[in-house]
Amino acid sequence: MPENSDLSVLIIDPNPSMRGNLHNMLNQAAINKVEYAVNSGTAIRLLNKKPFDIILCEYDLGSGSDGQDGQQLLEDLRHHQLIKPWTIFIMLTSEAIHSKVVSAAELTPADYILKPFTVDVLSGRIARAIERRAVFLPTYHLIDKGDLRAAVASCETAEQRHPRLAGDFARLRAELHLSLGEWKEAEQVYVEMLLTRPMAWVRLGLARTLFAQQRHEEVEAALLELIEQNPRYMAAYDLLAQNHEAMGQPLQAKKILEDAVHISPHVVRRLRRLGGMAFESGDIGAAERAYKQVVTKAKYSEFRDPEDHVNLVRTLVRKGDGPQASGVLRDMERSLRGGANVEACRAISAAMLFELAGNDLAAANELQQAATAANMARGLSTQLKVGLVQSCLKNNLDDEASEVMMKLVSESDGDVTMEQAVDVFEKAGRHDLAKGLGQQMRNQVQDLLEEAAGKAESGELKGAVFMLRQALRRTPGNLPVLFASVEAILRQLNMLGWEAVLAEQVQEQLQVIRKIDPKHPRLESLKQQYAATQHKYGIAT
Repeated sequence: MPENSDLSVLIIDPNPSMRGNLHNMLNQAAINKVEYAVNSGTAIRLLNKKPFDIILCEYDLGSGSDGQDGQQLLEDLRHHQLIKPWTIFIMLTSEAIHSKVVSAAELTPADYILKPFTVDVLSGRIARAIERRAVFLPTYHLIDKGDLRAAVASCETAEQRHPRLAGDFARLRAELHLSLGEWKEAEQVYVEMLLTRPMAWVRLGLARTLFAQQRHEEVEAALLELIEQNPRYMAAYDLLAQNHEAMGQPLQAKKILEDAVHISPHVVRRLRRLGGMAFESGDIGAAERAYKQVVTKAKYSEFRDPEDHVNLVRTLVRKGDGPQASGVLRDMERSLRGGANVEACRAISAAMLFELAGNDLAAANELQQAATAANMARGLSTQLKVGLVQSCLKNNLDDEASEVMMKLVSESDGDVTMEQAVDVFEKAGRHDLAKGLGQQMRNQVQDLLEEAAGKAESGELKGAVFMLRQALRRTPGNLPVLFASVEAILRQLNMLGWEAVLAEQVQEQLQVIRKIDPKHPRLESLKQQYAATQHKYGIAT
């Protein structure tokens, strides 16, 4: 356990006197590595530069955080992975706010401290949090390494060794089962927990397992009951909206999100979702309201995204409001830093405005610039790029459309398969381009297979696995690629040692093969090879 003098602390509080008081208390507890943030933006910039052991965050961050409170900041930090699971996040709040926050939050901090408090209270809570972290740290490190199976086993052992924390380890174990796609196992954990801890997060976790199993009516019943009991439990609204979407009920999903935004109006991710849902359902007024809030609330955010401006321009263009859409474009040009992402979004927005004005030549020129920028950009959404491809096809920019799509499919972290890419061109009525694109992609996959075989022959086993992973991402249902990938991973495991993450990939790929062709003659042989590899390293089957 680290000495207090080794601990680093970030204080997030807009009140200078409170920051000074906290600093003095920490000094009295022998904690001297202390830094300040006056709002959420400052905190995010600091956390982007370096980690802290402990974060002391005031719940009410004031107007300087654009309406965002400490709970929403915590959710942002977790969502964008700016803090590790073992970071100790302590929320400072008044008793009146605490009673509302605790019942409404799914993602809770390590502790709440009610104001006013003494140095003894603060140091005691920090000591308790550090002690708890020490118990969880071995499991967190396994998760950080990607060894989720070992982390599940670690949770099971810890539940027996630390009965006081058994519920927390059971919760973590259930979340790990969800991450591994083991819905039934996760469901069983939550069902058992409901008998002793019928808390909101347990009910939500159970609903998530039911959703993963497509048991949509059970999900709806469970979440409606949860919302009735905890009307400010926002994560339940989000999942209920997602469940309605999955059931093909977009209007009900939109209504749920509208209710959620009315209760909690400052969460930008939820507003984005509402804007998209409203736009797709044809409710342009609701989409406009949501996207305007997104652009306004994200204006001073460290997570600002130029695509928010594109979405608002698209909505206003659909409404036929060219002047207001032009104003949004000017705001993007004026307020966002340059770069390929911003240039792509600017050009796409400008193209929509020119198209609205009937200037097809200028629109095509902007789309050419957008395609060039998009091919250099990093982090643009798949939805935006596919929309750009569709606009290029509509304006007879065949080369630009093909180039953007090829780049999208080739990205190592992309989520568009070869079949999906070809389908975009088919739906645009361009069978000729679809056929040519499909052949290019098949050639790419074949090149990757040959390159992987060459690397395997020369002993570059990790390189072979990587190449096959790229091929598989382009065409996930391709049996020859699946077989080659499983064989390459097994060869690496046998030659270079056991890696739990790779073993997980073998299991997943064998399951895909089984779904495609359960009687394939090579399947049983590969299963036996995998079992032999497990036996070699003493891994339980």
